[in-house]
Amino acid sequence: MSEHLLSIITFLPLLGMAMLLFIPRDNEPLLKGFTLIVTLVTFGISLPLAFNDVFITSGGMQYTEFVKWISIGDFFQMNYNLGIDGISLWLVLLTTFIMPIAVLSTWQAIEKNTKGFMALLLLLETGMIGAFISLDLFLFYIFWELMLIPMYFLIGIWGGKNRIYAAVKFFIYTAVGSLLMLVAIIFIYYYAQQSALDTNGFSITQFYQMNVPADVQIWLFLAFAFSFAIKVPMFPLHTWLPDAHTEAPTAGSVILAAVMLKMGTYGFIRFAMPLFPEALATCMPYLATLCVIGIIYGSLVAMVQSDVKKLVAYSSVAHLGFVMLGVFALNLQGMAGGMIQMVNHGISTGALFLIVGFIYERRHTREISEFGGLAKQMPIFATIFMIVTLSSIGLPGTNGFVGEFLILVGAFESELRWYAVFATTGVILAAVYMLWMFQRMMFGELNNPKNTLLKDLSVREIIVMLPLLLFIFWIGIYPNVFFDKMNPALENLIMQIDGKQQIAVVQKIDAPKHIEFK
Repeated sequence: MSEHLLSIITFLPLLGMAMLLFIPRDNEPLLKGFTLIVTLVTFGISLPLAFNDVFITSGGMQYTEFVKWISIGDFFQMNYNLGIDGISLWLVLLTTFIMPIAVLSTWQAIEKNTKGFMALLLLLETGMIGAFISLDLFLFYIFWELMLIPMYFLIGIWGGKNRIYAAVKFFIYTAVGSLLMLVAIIFIYYYAQQSALDTNGFSITQFYQMNVPADVQIWLFLAFAFSFAIKVPMFPLHTWLPDAHTEAPTAGSVILAAVMLKMGTYGFIRFAMPLFPEALATCMPYLATLCVIGIIYGSLVAMVQSDVKKLVAYSSVAHLGFVMLGVFALNLQGMAGGMIQMVNHGISTGALFLIVGFIYERRHTREISEFGGLAKQMPIFATIFMIVTLSSIGLPGTNGFVGEFLILVGAFESELRWYAVFATTGVILAAVYMLWMFQRMMFGELNNPKNTLLKDLSVREIIVMLPLLLFIFWIGIYPNVFFDKMNPALENLIMQIDGKQQIAVVQKIDAPKHIEFK
């Protein structure tokens, strides 16, 4: 089983989707219960990945699977090539962990076409896991595109009143970036063939060995970076995110925030940065500038939002700006901080969207001004909301503090020192908009008679939140469990990027000088 563990984890949700076809459309409890079982089993099967100590001693790929798949003559070959290291480990586990929680959040929220909704959730899980474990660049692209389809329909069919606009905008933004990446993938493969490099298909580990000229690297890096920056999303390519989050159903918002945004950050780490290190060095100041702008801009715009869900959406722009700043620091502190902050953002922001969903189901409004005094009316809800809010702003002892602290330390110790100084203002602004929002909703007078009729969280809703609260404190108090397994892979990545950048510098110095005689 261990030889095909990644395939089982990837395609078990797809098998579950096929089995949903045999369940009657009007049997909603069975549809939801079966989907929950499939996601729980997938999570259970993925847990052995976390307990394997090989990630501590090795930064290489583990659980690899390789099967020749599509071959056309001597030119085109695509392989079924899977593998996982400490970089993708926690993102895969985050995906399998979030999916049962997302399914549980639909218990009362989804009432129409439940069968279609559950089928799309399972298809989406297959696409997300497949993208994280693909070592063949073309296979990665297939899973990358596969994710787009179910999320488009989740927003477009089960979203809010502006769902069609949000779904089309999400699709167009992502599709345009994906097409540019596809062109770059084809060029890389063609260049490898012309260079007589035995690539064995689109193997990313063999593409790492290529020495692409610096002027070509720039264009290829920009094509990849544009696609990944849309997915992150980085400023100024972020405008699809608030609309998608606001209109998506609760489960869609949770998955989008917790997992799908990480596809962009993961893409930079796995593909764009190690493939094109010289272009990375050239573009670094501009990318870091966009990170800082995103942090400050996202925080300021979140501060003036009247819709609590849109506030959380803009906070994601700021949080992911921190993640990318840590990744671009190119040292262990910054990159480890960025990686753990990806997980932290998935937990904390996913929890915030669940909380917004709980209150929306009761009041059918997300306007902050419609609430007040909920701490007296819903004490359990207020307590959980407070913990998640403090996690989001990075209070010491919670998961948010660990990630942001390491990111700022890593950036300060790198060439991005002044960027780190300006980014620190985002920590202050996050406390302002999150605590102000919490104060307006939880304290003061019950300024609407409808609020006096609200019931506190149900047992199901508490069960949904407890695993997220557990990880908020676990990562905040003892994060070494996570760092121990990701650090060897990050060290390999940093050495690989630094080594290729230094070789490029030496080659420029040793290049023959052209002397003109007058």
